[in-house]
Amino acid sequence: MKKFLNDQFLLSNQTAVELYENYAQNMPIIDYHCHLSPKQIYENYQFRNITEVWLGGDHYKWRLMRANGVDEAFITGDASDYDKFLAWAKTVPMTIGNPLYHWSHLELQRYFGIETLLDEASAPEIWDKTNALLNQEGFRVRDFITKSNVQVICTTDDPVDSLEYHLRLKEDKTFPVKVVPAFRPDKALEIRRDTFLPWIDKLERAIGTPISDYQGLLDAITSRAEFFHEVGCRASDHALDTVPFEFTTLEEVSTIFNKSLNNEAISLEEEHKYKTYTMVFLGKLYARLGWVMQLHMHAARNNNTRMFKRIGPDTGYDAIHDGELAVQLCQLLNTLEMDDSLPKTILYSLNPKDYPVLAALLGSFQGGGIPGKLQLGAAWWFNDTKEGMLHQMQTLADIGLLSRFVGMLTDSRSFLSYTRHEYFRRLLCNLLGEWVEKGEAPNDLQLIGRIVQGICYDNAKEYFGLV
Repeated sequence: MKKFLNDQFLLSNQTAVELYENYAQNMPIIDYHCHLSPKQIYENYQFRNITEVWLGGDHYKWRLMRANGVDEAFITGDASDYDKFLAWAKTVPMTIGNPLYHWSHLELQRYFGIETLLDEASAPEIWDKTNALLNQEGFRVRDFITKSNVQVICTTDDPVDSLEYHLRLKEDKTFPVKVVPAFRPDKALEIRRDTFLPWIDKLERAIGTPISDYQGLLDAITSRAEFFHEVGCRASDHALDTVPFEFTTLEEVSTIFNKSLNNEAISLEEEHKYKTYTMVFLGKLYARLGWVMQLHMHAARNNNTRMFKRIGPDTGYDAIHDGELAVQLCQLLNTLEMDDSLPKTILYSLNPKDYPVLAALLGSFQGGGIPGKLQLGAAWWFNDTKEGMLHQMQTLADIGLLSRFVGMLTDSRSFLSYTRHEYFRRLLCNLLGEWVEKGEAPNDLQLIGRIVQGICYDNAKEYFGLV
């Protein structure tokens, strides 16, 4: 019987062990999509205790705590940090089978040297030990990043952001990790939401001029994208919970935009036309700048209205959307391709049933001499589990080129989440190792090892051009 989380964790054969130890383990990390705070990175923030670094903003854990019967006061409420930690410690033994059981103990081992299993009995000791370390030098934000062998971090930033801390980090020669923004213009697309006009006001302040028509909006977005580019941005990101596509014209969309400025009601069809034209414009902009366009699709957000009103978004009340995708997405990609303006694009879906659809669709738009120009995005959110990661990689291998995959990302707000890269790398090596052991792939460790290193690091390095 293997020891829990031993050196061969998730590695079930000797080839997998050799691939992981000799090719994957020490590769740097390019975290090309995350939600880390550039302010905390710049200030080299020191967390006050394990609850702040581990449970603050982590809706993965919050969902499991609720499922375990923990009262909201001990999750997002006003309970003490210790009581919140204890509530999580009581929950952890119940999470066996969920990746958080693995991730939590990996984080305790890798960052704090703690091999004790977390539960209600061990909680006081682990609370004291982790907090004692967090109050020492060597356990600040930058330390967690450098200890994880991270080379590049792409944060997620609204076009109205001043990028103050990115600019400061760019000038800071004491920190060897490159921290760059990614362009997230979601609020520019949501013309029917209450957030739209307040966001336009912020955009006006960011560019220093009023926006009186749709062309003014497009000019403002272009200006902000060019500013982001100067600061080092090389990727955009979109939360397209659904992918609308309606053929329309500039004149029609200009009228829709003017209706919004005048606080007139916008129909669903008008919203779709506005989003379509704006997304096509953005895709062409990204292609001109040489950026990667990331489309995160099929999330069903803020399902619990009562709790949304009480504690807001991104608190664990989201789920998987189950709607149409292929036709509209194909029309969007094809419209850009017809003008030779389709940028490098990563397609993510929160619904794993979409993996074969996306893997097949992206094959229709590869080309331009760019390896893996269109990518099937890494298993995301509800899918970054053991089986979810394997399903994504196997689907890509079945239909496309797994060897050109740009690999894992954290998509996290936590500075301890880099163990997810280790988790992914172990699964990757085990999958390829199994193929070798079964005679389904050649016993050529140099060949397979190069593929492993490509997926872990080299492909993302070439694809994003950030190193």
